[in-house]
Amino acid sequence: MNKQQLIEDLKEIAILRHSKWDPLGLMAVRSYVKERLSSLGQVEEHLFKEGSEEGVNYILKFPGKKPNLDPILIGAHYDGPIQSPGADDNASGVAALLELIRYLTEYPPRRPTWMVAFDQEEWGLLGSKALSKELKAKGQKLKLMVSLEMLAFTSEKQDYPLPAMKKIYGEKGNFIALVANTGCAAMLPGLSSSMGKYLPTKVLPVPLKGDVLPDVRLSDHSPFWDEGYNAMMITDTSFLRNPHYHEPTDTIDTLDLDFFCKVVEGLIESLFRL
Repeated sequence: MNKQQLIEDLKEIAILRHSKWDPLGLMAVRSYVKERLSSLGQVEEHLFKEGSEEGVNYILKFPGKKPNLDPILIGAHYDGPIQSPGADDNASGVAALLELIRYLTEYPPRRPTWMVAFDQEEWGLLGSKALSKELKAKGQKLKLMVSLEMLAFTSEKQDYPLPAMKKIYGEKGNFIALVANTGCAAMLPGLSSSMGKYLPTKVLPVPLKGDVLPDVRLSDHSPFWDEGYNAMMITDTSFLRNPHYHEPTDTIDTLDLDFFCKVVEGLIESLFRL
């Protein structure tokens, strides 16, 4: 893993970049993400329009050593919250995505692997809604969709959507969470075991597309749930841990960079074994 490049990507992306409030910042990050992706492979631009809103997802596809297998799709959103540099949300996810892509250029995956930088997540999951609907309409199968959503914050205090969860998952915000629909159940033990070699890893299987726990739907995996795909969010649990969520204080100096690097190492170890 190239830690120096990982942190450099994090710094370049963690600027004000909301489609309505900071469009110039978003343009700059779009340009940076496209340039970084283009340096690593052939980039597809997936343009979408939802009502009056427009955006672009960037897709880089690796054919895999066994191209007949169903693809895995790994994504992270590159737009940011209103009036926040979004270092954790979600510069961390995009920097991790770029590092995973760099790894795949050296070590081709077993199955087809599609890497996606999503646009307009903060404006209603528009990029992931557009792509998931299009893939479903084409009859495209996926082994798994993974959303990388906030990966770099730790805390002495951890909250949960249900108080009883504290007894199961603990009081410290020192773990990474794998939040998946129940169709992913067979994959969770292997993924959590591989991630667990690098850092504490917790799993949360979610029934009914997350409707009973709305907090777990707040990322680009949920449109894929809605279209019938197996999908998972990998996260540091966002606002359940990070007090800087959607605040101007979500800056790089609040992040746990050692934890972040371990997360990326765990992702490399686990996702490409599927």
